[in-house]
Amino acid sequence: MLKTALLATSLACSAFSYSQVASAEETLNLYNWGEYINPEVLSRFTESTGIKVKLDTYSSNEELLAKLQAGATGYDIVFPSVHMQDIMAQLHLLEKTHINQYSGFKHIDSAFLTAESDPKGEYCLPYAWGTVGILYNKELVPELNSWDDFFALPKQGKNIAMLDEMREVISVGLITHGKSVNSTDRDDLKVAQDYIIQQKGNISAFTYDSIPMVQSGDIAAAQWYVGAMLYVFENPDELAYVIPEEGATKYQENMCVLKSAPNKANAQKFLEFFTQPEIAALNAKQQTNGTMNKDAIELLPDYLRNNPSINPPASVRAKLQMFKELGKGIKLYDRAWTKIRTSS
Repeated sequence: MLKTALLATSLACSAFSYSQVASAEETLNLYNWGEYINPEVLSRFTESTGIKVKLDTYSSNEELLAKLQAGATGYDIVFPSVHMQDIMAQLHLLEKTHINQYSGFKHIDSAFLTAESDPKGEYCLPYAWGTVGILYNKELVPELNSWDDFFALPKQGKNIAMLDEMREVISVGLITHGKSVNSTDRDDLKVAQDYIIQQKGNISAFTYDSIPMVQSGDIAAAQWYVGAMLYVFENPDELAYVIPEEGATKYQENMCVLKSAPNKANAQKFLEFFTQPEIAALNAKQQTNGTMNKDAIELLPDYLRNNPSINPPASVRAKLQMFKELGKGIKLYDRAWTKIRTSS
């Protein structure tokens, strides 16, 4: 019990402390992939906590890291892919949240604790996963099943596009030759590099903006993320998404609190909020990608839960590869990418 003589002072300090907390709880700043979180998730969080959420977006892991290293401040939560999480951990950019000790963490499938720097989930919350396959216009391409089919389209007078993303592009060259997308063997990289250069004259663009071009028919098919299923569901007679039979990359984004976060308590509340199955399901439904929340899957409508493009069968999953942090080996990819982009 507090002594009577100190009660007034203590209450005054408590009131001041509470006002500081209340002020801090007014905001939360997220930095996420573009259009990669359901706005309703954010509005529900605000309704539940009174915390207002501001969202900025990026288009690649490299853009995320570059902005932070350039001195950007004010962000609380970021959503890196697993290999970028490992890089950010090495750079001491991430806060240990102990989210794995929160009661809601029981809903998370432990198979998705894939970050080498965070095998127990002490730092980041597994957030979303999916594949990088091919989106195509069915009016121009009635059926497409493989990377071979994709690269054959220009010979038929049809345009194709690939992502403007070094590892995703090079990975196609590696996958089509039966190699690991994390290979640091110079010969493997040379084979992948030469293969993409061979195709380059038939690639209309390296871009993140190919969806409207596929929709309009200016591009017949494009390398793209499974999130394109959002557009497929809107227009299933015109668009389709496929995981190529040779295999594809699998991505996993995790939700991480920055060590420099100005609103760490609010960030912790958001991670805890997102462990709720109904919230994870709400996000997966709008984003049309996979969720690591095992109890959220049963809350998804059948057209998502049993969709082979979103939740592929085991035989397809066995052909999916996820990027790892390569250390100095990334220089081999940088060189290969430079040769690909500068080749005529």
